[in-house]
Amino acid sequence: MIKTSIKIILCAAATTLCANTFAQKSYDELGQITRLNRGISGLRSMNDGEHYTVSRGGAIIRHSYADENKCDTIYNGRFGSYSFSDDESLIVLSENFRPIYRHSSYADYRIVRSADSHQIAELKDVRDLTLSPDSKMVAFAKDNNLFVAELGSEPKAITNDGEWNKIINGTADWVYEEEYGFTKAYAFSPDSKQIAYLRFDESKVPTFEMMRFDGELYNKPYTFKYPKAGDTNSTVELWLYDIASGEKCLIDTGKESDQYIPFIEWTPNGELYFFRINRKQNHLEIVLCRKDGSQKTIYDEQSPTYVERPALNTIRFIDGERFIVQNETTTGWNHIYLYSTEKGLIAPLTSGEWQVTSIVETTPKNIYYISTERSPLCRDLYVIDYKGGGKRCLTEKTGTYSISPSKGMKYYIQNYTAANSAREVELRNGKGKLIRTLVDNSELTERLKSLPRKEFFTFTTERGDKLNAYIIKPIDFDPAKKYPVLLTQYSGPGSQSVADSFGMGWENVMVGNGYIVVCCDGRGTGYMGEKFKKQTYGNLGALEVEDQISFARHMAAQEWVDSERIGIYGWSYGGFMALGCALKGEGLFKMAIAVAPVTSWRYYDTIYTEIYNDLPQNNPKGYDDNSPINFANLLSDRTKLLIMHGTADDNVHVQNTMEMCHALNRAGKHYDMMIYPDQNHSMYPSYSRHIREKMIAYTLQNL
Repeated sequence: MIKTSIKIILCAAATTLCANTFAQKSYDELGQITRLNRGISGLRSMNDGEHYTVSRGGAIIRHSYADENKCDTIYNGRFGSYSFSDDESLIVLSENFRPIYRHSSYADYRIVRSADSHQIAELKDVRDLTLSPDSKMVAFAKDNNLFVAELGSEPKAITNDGEWNKIINGTADWVYEEEYGFTKAYAFSPDSKQIAYLRFDESKVPTFEMMRFDGELYNKPYTFKYPKAGDTNSTVELWLYDIASGEKCLIDTGKESDQYIPFIEWTPNGELYFFRINRKQNHLEIVLCRKDGSQKTIYDEQSPTYVERPALNTIRFIDGERFIVQNETTTGWNHIYLYSTEKGLIAPLTSGEWQVTSIVETTPKNIYYISTERSPLCRDLYVIDYKGGGKRCLTEKTGTYSISPSKGMKYYIQNYTAANSAREVELRNGKGKLIRTLVDNSELTERLKSLPRKEFFTFTTERGDKLNAYIIKPIDFDPAKKYPVLLTQYSGPGSQSVADSFGMGWENVMVGNGYIVVCCDGRGTGYMGEKFKKQTYGNLGALEVEDQISFARHMAAQEWVDSERIGIYGWSYGGFMALGCALKGEGLFKMAIAVAPVTSWRYYDTIYTEIYNDLPQNNPKGYDDNSPINFANLLSDRTKLLIMHGTADDNVHVQNTMEMCHALNRAGKHYDMMIYPDQNHSMYPSYSRHIREKMIAYTLQNL
């Protein structure tokens, strides 16, 4: 009996070793393929609209749009990233980045003259450094305070009350950084005489503590302010600092303190404006601060559910009075509207059952934008005038385009990709005519001919909902055979996984080993209109899980699918979904992998959670009824479950996984776990490769 047990263990160990070795080799091959998809780094258009710069081989190279033979080196030396002053007389070089959270970092900066690379200033270990519009001053943040200095002079503190976990000046707190996607919370006035900045008082925000190990004899806690759903947020104030006098004044942002002030900016004629959003996030206002001290709301958007989180470029000024705004609540599709600070709404400029995804550039006559008009899976470049006329599509192929415009849109650099095509980078004039190809990636194009292709289709659920999906079959697919299926998804509100753009991940390794990979964007995902997206409001994880289980059943019914070998995978929101499907699937899934999963929305942050699920005080059922923790007992004995998490995940805390484990243990369920010490939400800095090798090996062993 003992000998038999040892033999079984040895066989299992040999199988694991073989799978792990194979996973490493396969992931190497995947990396070789994806690295062939070359692009252009550090692309910047210059003010004259006739030149652009790129970073290549440790140098900043200036190219002529019109003449490919004209180029010169502006700077040659060490740097991580670069930017120009407004007048392009100076270059800001940054290096030695030391990450704080997802978007924030400390870095070392050098400021040099463009003409001769002479160094003007050097600042070490600071963050969010910016030159003034007149190129005479620099501002930056350090130790939760904001500083300004004339170039070559000692910095002067604008604030001195900054303190860790209490007061932040000029940079964002954790939840603003994560959910609004910015860290620099200050802005020079166009005349360089004033600086507007945000002050965060997070002293009443609950403190979260996560343990750091870092190879030390005694582990240490890392504490930071993290407001979970329903808890206290930072109180945010808007201040205005006069550089010459050193005087500061508090800007009135309204009587309500429990609100969001995510973005501040100046109009072209030097008037400050700010965004104001209520706690429930169903009312957005943009407020203009007049030079005479008065205020005016120049844009107001409301919704019975929520107004989608704005970005700074939600509003774009055309001149001192006119501006354009993107809005989805008026018609149910995101479109462009022309406004005036004096007259309000002038006219809608785009319309239809498709949506604008971004504004590329504005000129005195036209707006250039990206939209889904061809298909929700695609992105195309269009031009339209300020009367809503003259609309024209400037892109040709089916797929996804991103655009880097020259100033004034005389030229643009077009980055094209499609699901089964290598990246193409082309230079075109403002009318869309090809001037020259910058990158063709012919080697990858040839390689893709021998690789499996991604096929798009529409799937209809038992409830009649039509959902976009894709499938990748092995290159030697035979409909007479039976194949295991791996379902990959994210499924979060407004997201999109099914898109006609190039991308390869660890799942592609599984296709190369005889697995079918499929993906479906269920209800609540994006680019299908406001009604489709917002039907999951207040009930996260209910309809989305229904759709993924329906999709898995649909796949199981195909003659060429082994219905006993269906698996599901997801990361973050996708991990929440993978758990929900594994637990509610009644044994449909043989395997599930959940990476960094949310297991209760009570554990996640205020801004993201409350916009889609309301506050837990108002909607407790929306938080509890779909939490995987509360139905751990439903895990089928045939479902192999792997949960993976980093202990230093400041975003989705490892608390989520620990509480899930508690629930599974109490229910007497068995599962597998991988813990990544001191790793963040992306398993950086050490284990982003290891986790993918583990998922490949686990799938080979269990599906």
